[in-house]
Amino acid sequence: MSNTRDAYVKKMKAKLDEWNAEIAGLEAEAKQKQADIQERYNEQIEVLKTIRKSTEEELDNLRQAGESAWKELRAGFENAAGSLKYAIQSAQSKLKQ
Repeated sequence: MSNTRDAYVKKMKAKLDEWNAEIAGLEAEAKQKQADIQERYNEQIEVLKTIRKSTEEELDNLRQAGESAWKELRAGFENAAGSLKYAIQSAQSKLKQ
């Protein structure tokens, strides 16, 4: 793996870890809410977990890609990561209302 790709994968893995912590925070908040509000949290969390899984798969594809293909796969990962980031922000906003 090239130094550039290795550094990029490491940086994006750290970002995923950050987003995982935000999702875990929402899960912790959900446990403290009343049943009707807790259901709203759980629905949002399930959506986030689905998007997170897709993003993690894109990162794995990037990590395993050959030298010539990784730059092309990077765009797919960046789209998935952007979707996850937006979904987390949206969920946090909706649930704080």
